[in-house]
Order: sequence, then C-alpha cells, then structure tokens
Amino acid sequence: MAKRNNLLILILTIGVFGILNTEMGIVGILPLIADHFHISISKAGLLVSLFALAVAISGPTMPLLFSGINRKKVMLLVLGVFVLGNIVSIFASNFTILLIARVIPAFLHPVYVSIALTAAAASVSKEEAPKATSKVFMGVTGGMVLGAPVSSFIANTTSLEMAFVFFTIVNAIAFIAILLFVPSMPVKERLSYGSQLSILKKPIIWLSIAAVIFINAAMYGVSSYLAEYLGTITNIPGKTISLMLFIFGGASIIGNIVAGKLLIKNAIKSVASFPFVLGAVYILLFLMGQFTVPMALIVLIFGIAVAIGNNISQYWITSAAPEAPEFSNGLFLASGNLGVTTGTSVGGLLFLILSLVFILMRNYEYSPLNVNKAQKKTA
Repeated sequence: MAKRNNLLILILTIGVFGILNTEMGIVGILPLIADHFHISISKAGLLVSLFALAVAISGPTMPLLFSGINRKKVMLLVLGVFVLGNIVSIFASNFTILLIARVIPAFLHPVYVSIALTAAAASVSKEEAPKATSKVFMGVTGGMVLGAPVSSFIANTTSLEMAFVFFTIVNAIAFIAILLFVPSMPVKERLSYGSQLSILKKPIIWLSIAAVIFINAAMYGVSSYLAEYLGTITNIPGKTISLMLFIFGGASIIGNIVAGKLLIKNAIKSVASFPFVLGAVYILLFLMGQFTVPMALIVLIFGIAVAIGNNISQYWITSAAPEAPEFSNGLFLASGNLGVTTGTSVGGLLFLILSLVFILMRNYEYSPLNVNKAQKKTA
C-alpha cells in the first residue's frame, strides 16, 4: 500500500513538474525566441505573462468546474492538451502560433495542480497529508526554477526546437504513467461550489491574495529577465548563462528545505521578513551585476529566495482557508500567476514594497491580540 501511494505521488509530481516546466522553462529561452522570430525581448515576454494571466483567470474557476469528474480522466485531459500544445510549438512558423499554442493549455494548468495536491493528500492518512502534498509542491517549485536552466541549456547546446521537444517528452511521460499506473479516481465526497466560494467572504483571504500577488510580481518581475540581464549587464556567453541558471534552479532544493524549517519554526516572522531579504538580493544584483564570480553567488542566493517565496505564497493563502484546500490552492495558483503577469510587464521593486504592506496588514489585523480584542467587543 505504501509503495503504491509513493508511486502515485511520484507520478503526480512528475506531471506537476512537466506543466510548470512548460510554463517557466520558456524564461530561459526568451532571448533565443526573440532572435528566432525577429521580435523584441519584451514581446517575447508575452509567452510568460499571457500564460500566467490565463492561469490567473482560470485558477479560481476551472478546478471548481472539474471538481465532480473522475480525477484520472481530468489529469489525462490536461496533460494531453499540454503535449499537443508543445508539439505545435516545435513546428510554429510564427510567433502568433507559438503564443496560441501556449495560452490554450494554460487555462487547464490550475486543474491538474489542484487535483494533484488533493489526490496526494487523499492517498495517505490525515497525519501524513502535509508531507504528501509537500512532495507534489516540490514539482511546482522544481518546474518553476529548473525549467529555465534546463531549456536554456538544451536550446543553446542544440536548437530552440529541441527545448520544446523536452517539454513535450516530460508531459508525455506523465501522461503515460497516469494512464498505465494510476487507478480510476472517481470523486466520492464533493464540496459544494457554495461552501468553497464562501471563503471569499473572509477579509483575511483578500489580504493574503494581495500579498501573494505582490510577492510573485516582485520575484518574477526580475527573475523572468535574469537570462537577459546576465547576457547584457554581466556580459557572459550563452553556455555560461545556462550554467548560471542551473545554479539558480539547483538552489531551489536548498530553498525548499529552508522554507519548510522557517514556516514550522515561526511562519509569521518568516513571511514578514521575506520582502527585506528579497530586497537585499536585488540591491546586490544591481551593485554587482558586472562581475561574473560575485554574480554566481548572488544567483545562488536569489534561487534560494525564490524557492522560499513560492513556499511562503502557498502557505499564506492555504493557511487562511484550511476548510477549502482545493479551492484555496486554486486561489494560490491564480494569485501567483497574476503576480507573474504583472511583474513581467511592470517590474519588481514597487511590488516588493506592496507585498510587505499587505503582509504587515494581515499580521496586524489577525494577530492573536487583536483577534482577542475583537472577540471581547463582540461578546
């Protein structure tokens, strides 16, 4: 039984990695895409921002719409669409076709991730559920931070098309594994739409959503253009950029371990400190951007910080609505990707400040002292 559960969680995680790898892997090859289609780097950035916008739009709604359907069938549908979209991307003759091939699958992105988190938790005892979902979330973080260096390495070593072949293969492996090894997963107990939507009446949810949007805008407003920054400011060649992005991605392992310990030890303090830590990293990026060796260390620290930020974002929303885990995970995905869209379009510094403001607002309004005062007044 334990081996079967471990296999299920591994397959779910591979699927999550494949989907997030498709989303964020494009970051590592934006300069190559811009050159290939003879467009500006900012226009190529639409591949990141519009994908994220589609996820932000569908995050709160699509998991609800599919919540009553057999989970195995839904996961196969989502992965099948991603495989098809990546195949079209390989042969895209112009930028518009590439953009459409990426945006259509993006609307199904939150469906798979929410189901994967829910299915992982349901496959084990209640006590083991957090451990199971954390493994699946490693796929989220892994795809977000490893996708860029892997795709950059493949594209710079072989060709741009081969990077899309890689995206296709990862999703196809997950599709075949689910088809062959995952049993039918009909929904036995389904929460009503109304009971899940009712969490939106809670002010703490909206403060959390705002904070997560700004955290992700602050992170990805900078990291989405890290490859371009390393090329133009640090002035290093393509293969060295790939190495730097591998360092950035590999740091996620450290970041996830650190994030878990920080959130267990003192979640509120850790979340409130994060904008200051990220701000310090950005100052170092600005001051040391021209120096290759110091930048390697800064990129490592940046990768750790982004992984911590991803974990913090998920915790910040799901902890505000534990009674509706699947819907709150959908809200997390929507908020995070809305932040990615905003950050890649505008920039990171302003949103770093705004994230701190909303984190402190939630901490103040929902501190134990203020909650007790409010309860006494009500009584």
